[in-house]
Amino acid sequence: MREVGVRGAGPATYRCDRQVADVEDLRDHLGLDRVDLLAHSAAGDLALLYAARYPRRIRTHTLITARARALGVDFTEAHRREAAALRTAEPWFGAAYDARERIRAGSDADADWDAIAPFFYGRWDAAAQAHAASEVAQTHDEAAEIYASSGAFAPEAARAAVAGLDARVLLLAGEVDSGPLPRIAADIAKLIPRAELVVQPGAGHYPWLDDPRRFTRTVATFLGQEPGGPAV
Repeated sequence: MREVGVRGAGPATYRCDRQVADVEDLRDHLGLDRVDLLAHSAAGDLALLYAARYPRRIRTHTLITARARALGVDFTEAHRREAAALRTAEPWFGAAYDARERIRAGSDADADWDAIAPFFYGRWDAAAQAHAASEVAQTHDEAAEIYASSGAFAPEAARAAVAGLDARVLLLAGEVDSGPLPRIAADIAKLIPRAELVVQPGAGHYPWLDDPRRFTRTVATFLGQEPGGPAV
């Protein structure tokens, strides 16, 4: 059994493709033949690269409002605007949209970044606000900068690899999320043979906060379609 964590030798290892072997080390350390792999947001890139490199180690693949730059698919500014247009009736929309425009013009003011937080949630309630308030303490700016840096992705190769993936895959998108929009999540699903797309009504980028029961039921139902196997 290999040790876990020996590959973490400085900032260069933060790049997404360089973390794939760490996931494999963890699987091996746990003594699992196959895993149920669940990833959210930018971690979708890492999960897809793992599936491309180790397809026989995947039992199921659950991608929650996940990015797919690894496959050459990503959200754009136009997608952000499309999703924002769905929120015009929200009481916070005016202030959030103005802050968003200032950020696009180059603002890095904390107040502007705080003001756009509601766009990422289906409901801007107490749970969402508490979640947003915890973000800064959990953010590693250097790692975020390196994670998707040049050389991290080879989309053509990854797409060819996942085209042969035999594992079942769930893509769960939020109805009002922009990263990815539901129709972009549908494009991602088309690249994976056994992919199933579920769009959670009223959900943003954190669907487990917007409707915990629906989210849990969706994921549990998907995982329960096959017996056994712990999730990683």
